[in-house]
Amino acid sequence: MTSPMTVPEPGLPMTVPEPGLPTRVRIHEVGARDGLQNEKSTVPTEVKAEFVRRLAEAGLTTIEATSFVHPKWVPQLADAEQLFPQVSDLAVDLPVLVPNERGLDRALALGATRVAVFASATESFAKANLNRTLDEALAMFEPVVGRAKAEGVHVRGYLSMCFGDPWEGAVPVPQVVRVCRALLDMGCDELSLGDTIGVATPGHVRALLTELDVPVEKVGVHFHDTYGQALANTYAALQHGVTTVDASAGGLGGCPYAKSATGNLATEDLVWMLQGLGIDTGVDLGRLVATSAWMAEHLGRPSPSRTVRALSHQE
Repeated sequence: MTSPMTVPEPGLPMTVPEPGLPTRVRIHEVGARDGLQNEKSTVPTEVKAEFVRRLAEAGLTTIEATSFVHPKWVPQLADAEQLFPQVSDLAVDLPVLVPNERGLDRALALGATRVAVFASATESFAKANLNRTLDEALAMFEPVVGRAKAEGVHVRGYLSMCFGDPWEGAVPVPQVVRVCRALLDMGCDELSLGDTIGVATPGHVRALLTELDVPVEKVGVHFHDTYGQALANTYAALQHGVTTVDASAGGLGGCPYAKSATGNLATEDLVWMLQGLGIDTGVDLGRLVATSAWMAEHLGRPSPSRTVRALSHQE
């Protein structure tokens, strides 16, 4: 028996559901934080706040707002204290990145209820990103996670370099699993498995998710499109039952400490695929495309998202 097909409105894909996939996916939108942190010029606070508001109006329910990292390291997000109060009234989840206890203090003082720590699966990236060994970095996060949980705050554990590292090459799956379990053991509510330099392929994704062997509701995936594999890898994660996918509006962002990293999976490209599969996201694709086209104008360049460029006729 064939799956029911839905003829789309103009500008939307035909819906052809596939059996065995989730019926709904929560998109963890990272454009306002991970996307803008890599810009050469600083985006005005008011523009960032408007960006977050427009993303919420497009139907995204989890929008990573900013990072409470020392301004010396990420000057593009030095306005976290000014930005967060401008968007905290929105009826969406607004997680923020906190690198240490000082960052947590700053976030809690503004009423943040969801935070994230940013760990590495490899020694080399822990050194480059945090100037610590992998185990020293985990030890640094433990009191941050513990205090956040004591305050009733939801904690996400980002894990970078899960599939490959620019210095070390391929990363053994058991090594990634060890760090994942350390983050869960210290109290993280969910993990985000990051393909920071975009080298993963679907079989690798399935192998990691299988060996990790934790409830899928505790796992999100974060793919970069360096080799054009982000959607294929996302599809592999969906087949495994994963229902949380990180993406960046307009495909903004990369990683300032990994020179071979290119942009994140574009939220619009993800939504196009999910809508075609009949998977609900709650996102209005037209509004989202308009938002990313608006931000591209502020940044002075076309959006790298193929869907944005197709639907907004950007050159």
